[in-house]
Amino acid sequence: MKQKLLLISSVLILSLFAQDLWAQTPVKANQTPPKVQQYPAKKRAYIPRTIDTAKNTDPSLKGQYLFMLSRSKTINGYKLINPTRLDAVWQSVTDTLRKERVELAKAKAKITEQNKSIGGLQGEITGKEASLSDTNAKINEINFLGLSFTKGTYNIIVWSIILVLALALFIVIARSAKNILEAKHRTQLYDEISSEYQAYKAKSNEQQRKLARELQDERNIVEELKNKNR
Repeated sequence: MKQKLLLISSVLILSLFAQDLWAQTPVKANQTPPKVQQYPAKKRAYIPRTIDTAKNTDPSLKGQYLFMLSRSKTINGYKLINPTRLDAVWQSVTDTLRKERVELAKAKAKITEQNKSIGGLQGEITGKEASLSDTNAKINEINFLGLSFTKGTYNIIVWSIILVLALALFIVIARSAKNILEAKHRTQLYDEISSEYQAYKAKSNEQQRKLARELQDERNIVEELKNKNR
């Protein structure tokens, strides 16, 4: 047993001594390094990528939204929304809201202008009614502007004036009624637009929150997959 141990110790000492000699021996300049066998790199299989060339034929907000959903993949019941398409839909929503605000401002300005016109017409009607009252008060007078008239002539003149004023008053009232109806119609349109805008705003906010939740869920799924792969 001792001889075996001595033999093993001797072999280890000789091997260590040989390694020291090899480390101290300088390498010649023209000495060629050992050849390393090279193996050809494995080529990866080429997987062709499909390009989505489908175009949306419905430019409305609903059409764009449905097109975005139809072109999105579904994983585990969740939609993977393309950020580019989502940005395009959001831009369309923003443009539509901006256009609706401009139209609403124009409608308000027109209603204000019509209200001013109605106020002016009402003032004219009040003035003409006052003038008519003054004329009726002077019907029983025979003298007119310092001139004497017969009762028949006076009545003809007075009734002529009354008819002219009545005709003018009728025209003013007709125009006022038309303007009032137009103002009511514009007010109704404004109320409809305002209610539609509020409903659309609420729906848009709900869709944004829903999309945000779906996006966060997808991010959580991707994070879980990354953690599993690690």
